[in-house]
Amino acid sequence: EVQLQASGGGLVQAGGSLRLSCTASGFTTDDYAIGWFRQAPGKARQGVSCFSSRDGSTYYTDSVKGRFTVSSDNAKNTLYLRMNSLKPEDTAVYYCAADSMCWKTADGYDYWGQGTLVTVSS
Repeated sequence: EVQLQASGGGLVQAGGSLRLSCTASGFTTDDYAIGWFRQAPGKARQGVSCFSSRDGSTYYTDSVKGRFTVSSDNAKNTLYLRMNSLKPEDTAVYYCAADSMCWKTADGYDYWGQGTLVTVSS
């Protein structure tokens, strides 16, 4: 059974950092693309980044470029999202998702983890 476990959210002040983790079971992350999405209250789910181990490609939405970085630890079957210089507008529930390739939209992903809440105070 494919499962994803997202963790690492919390409360941080603006300008601070957090590292989210997405741990997979039932498949190996080096065979899948892992996407990060976020959903703020009252807003649609937004793609944040995607990392494909198959070809090493990484994508970031414009609003997080230069601040967020994806990395992977295949030995732990875990993908990380390092978030620096956090802003109040980054406040959202963050989700990780897996599929055979990176997709721009959420409906392209077959597998989802539960969300982890990130709150950035001003």
